[in-house]
Amino acid sequence: MEARLQKILSQWGIASRREAEEMIKASRVRINGELAQLGQKADPQRDTITVDGKPMSAVQRPALMYLLLHKPAGVVTTCEDPQGRPTVLDLLPKQISSAQGIHPVGRLDVDSTGALILTNDGNLTFGLTHPSHNIPKTYRVLVKGHPPQEVLQMWRQGVVLEGRKTRPAQVRVIEKFAYSSCLEILLKEGRNRQIRRVAQQLGYPVIELHRTAIGSIQLQTPGKGYLAEGEYRHLEEFEIRFLKKAIQHTEV
Repeated sequence: MEARLQKILSQWGIASRREAEEMIKASRVRINGELAQLGQKADPQRDTITVDGKPMSAVQRPALMYLLLHKPAGVVTTCEDPQGRPTVLDLLPKQISSAQGIHPVGRLDVDSTGALILTNDGNLTFGLTHPSHNIPKTYRVLVKGHPPQEVLQMWRQGVVLEGRKTRPAQVRVIEKFAYSSCLEILLKEGRNRQIRRVAQQLGYPVIELHRTAIGSIQLQTPGKGYLAEGEYRHLEEFEIRFLKKAIQHTEV
C-alpha cells in the first residue's frame, strides 16, 4: 500500500518525519534508484528504498525506545548541532544515542531545563508534535517582578503572538521573592519560545524556565525518586500507554 515516503521512514524507525523530510531534501533517499522528492509516495512491498545507498526495510526496524530525560541548561534539543554545542543525545550512553532513529520529541530552549521525551517511534513523535494534540505540559517559571492578577488573567485567556492568539493556559503564582515571582504554568500548545515571548510581551521577562511534567509523566516518579539533571530513565509501560492513547485521534 502506498504512503508518503517520510511516513514510511518514520514507521520503520529510520528517523522522525521531520528528520526524514530533511534527508529527502538533502538527496540522501532514493526510490528504485531515483532521487526521492518531498511528498513522494512509495509502496514498501514493491519499491526499493535506500538511504545513503543502503537498502531499508521494516525488518531492520530497531526495538522501540521511550525515554524521559532531565535536560540541563546549555544543551540543545537536537540530534546534532552545527555550532558544536552539546546535544541531548550526548547525555545518553553510546549504545542508546547511536540506536537508529532516536530523537527528541519537541523542543526545550537551550537555556531551559526539565522533562524531555526521546524515542525512535516516529508515529508517536508525529502525533505528539501535531498541532491537534493537547497533552498538557507543566512548567515552573521564574519571572522578573510581580505580575498582578489582571496580567495573570490576560495570560490565562490568551495573548496574541504574531497575529494569532495563544490557547487558554493555567497560570498561578507559587511564590514571591523580593524582585521576582515563581509561577506554575500549564500549556496545551507548544509554539516556539511561547512562555518567554508572552512573559516578555506582558512586561515580566523569564529568568528561569523549567518543565516539570508532560501530561502525567513527571521528573518526580513515585517509588523511584527524582530524576537528576542530565539523567534519563526508560518510560514505564503505563506512561507509554498514556502517550499512545493521547494521540489516537491525531490525523496522520
